[in-house]
Amino acid sequence: MTSKLAQGTRRDFLAGAAAIGIAATTGGAGRAASSDAQTEIMKREVPSTREALPAIGLGTWITFNIGSDPKLRAARTDVLRGFVDAGGRMVDSSPMYGTSEEVIGHCLKEMGGARSLFSATKVWTMFEGFGITQMERSMQLWGLERFDLMQIHNLLDWDTHIRTLKAWKAQGRIRYLGITTSHGRRHDDFARIMRNEPLDFVQFTYNILDREAEKRLLPLAAERGQAVIINRPFRTGDLFDRFDKHPLPEWASEFDASNWAQFLLKFVISHPAVTCAIPATSRLDHLKENMSALHGRLPDAKMRERMVRYVESL
Repeated sequence: MTSKLAQGTRRDFLAGAAAIGIAATTGGAGRAASSDAQTEIMKREVPSTREALPAIGLGTWITFNIGSDPKLRAARTDVLRGFVDAGGRMVDSSPMYGTSEEVIGHCLKEMGGARSLFSATKVWTMFEGFGITQMERSMQLWGLERFDLMQIHNLLDWDTHIRTLKAWKAQGRIRYLGITTSHGRRHDDFARIMRNEPLDFVQFTYNILDREAEKRLLPLAAERGQAVIINRPFRTGDLFDRFDKHPLPEWASEFDASNWAQFLLKFVISHPAVTCAIPATSRLDHLKENMSALHGRLPDAKMRERMVRYVESL
């Protein structure tokens, strides 16, 4: 049997979202929330600097690739403004994502900037000169003088670009450097670079069904002191297609999950090696669902196993 609270889907949830003011805790399911921290959000520290970042960020793949349409740009501005208003900081993009960087720059201009923003993008091209030109173009598109984080996208010509990123970090042109992949077949190469290079951040795919990263990449990041960004936490929406027609289990309330977005994101950010998950969305109501996962309790190790068993039974 499931509780009435657990019956809602991602499409019909938002009626009670504003009421979710539960304190952010990092303990296991069942711990009481403190009454004096109701507006706190979950944060994780970047190991190399101890800088604290909210554990949910904003991805822009597909969702911000909307060209020059003024209505669509206005809607994305609302999403980015809502993200910042909810305490969000990390926005992640790439030149690979079509017009996404241009649209981000437009949104930030419309918002009058966002001082709290943690800007993260990527270099995605061959050769040193092309990489430098591309990164400088990204700064122009975002309207920034420097990025917080520059990543080598899908390891493309990584051994060339990492030399540039090391130099740029030393010069203060970026604050952090990292690498990314969204392909499980690259995990061998990815792990080798993690072991041998001074990376601040690593980014890869992890969600409740795609858990390959638990075997090597997540433990290795913890060992090496590298912050972890998780892409595709919803498997590009596929997890909602699979699970939305099913009710949440009643015991999801033990870690303050009342919708599938919270359930899936809390699974990801409850892993001790994860720094930030970056779900992408084009809708303000979905953005609010995602950001609500920053509040309340997180599942402990035993509960995480129970969550996996439940979704694998559906």
